Amino acid sequence: MHTENIITVKNLVKKFGSFVANDHLTFEVKKGEIFGFLGANGAGKTTAIKILCGLSYPTSGELTVAGFDIYTQREKVKKNIGYMSQRFSLYDDLTVYENIRFYGGIYGLRKKEIDSRSHDLMARLGFESARDKLLGEIPLGWKQKLAFSVAILHHPQIVFLDEPTGGVDPITRRQFWDMIFETAHNGITVFVTTHYMDEAEYCDRVSIMVDGRIAALDTPDNLKQQYHAASMNDVFIKLARA
Repeated sequence: MHTENIITVKNLVKKFGSFVANDHLTFEVKKGEIFGFLGANGAGKTTAIKILCGLSYPTSGELTVAGFDIYTQREKVKKNIGYMSQRFSLYDDLTVYENIRFYGGIYGLRKKEIDSRSHDLMARLGFESARDKLLGEIPLGWKQKLAFSVAILHHPQIVFLDEPTGGVDPITRRQFWDMIFETAHNGITVFVTTHYMDEAEYCDRVSIMVDGRIAALDTPDNLKQQYHAASMNDVFIKLARA
């Protein structure tokens, strides 16, 4: 049972001129849970994630991430989170190992820590043979697994995954989610956005955004019961059409 809040958001508003991207969002994320943040394109998901990661300021609202205030302690927030964007942040012109070493340095790890954790990472992923390959030469699914592993290399409290499984086959998607389950089991909170409604079924709780607002937030089973739906896809369609 997840009881301790690791993210707290109260009345988050983000405006771009007269356009309201996030309209008074209020929610909490529990320590160690897999929290799904769903919504159609333009619903405001990525905007909210950037704010929670300390990459953008909110217009108003109260927010704490990993116990730190998003207005005054942004650098401490950044040190306690990992982030994997929908477009890969790894570098195609660096080798697999060079990418790991580069990000280990950014996260403030010492050389011994980088060497040890990169060795463990490549062994766990079965990437030993790809150690010295340029990232641009390895398959898309491998890149995504590596990007996720690099995002938690420094053992953060929270990892934010912005549409991490886009463009890969169903088998690779399932393998990726096995990695997410393992990460949550090890105590890292997973905050994930996805367009695949079947993936929402894997989350402990799900928030669904419509036009910048949270239209529903609960466990997948409770949402399906509340909206008399057979699947999370049906729940999403009902909310989007409403």
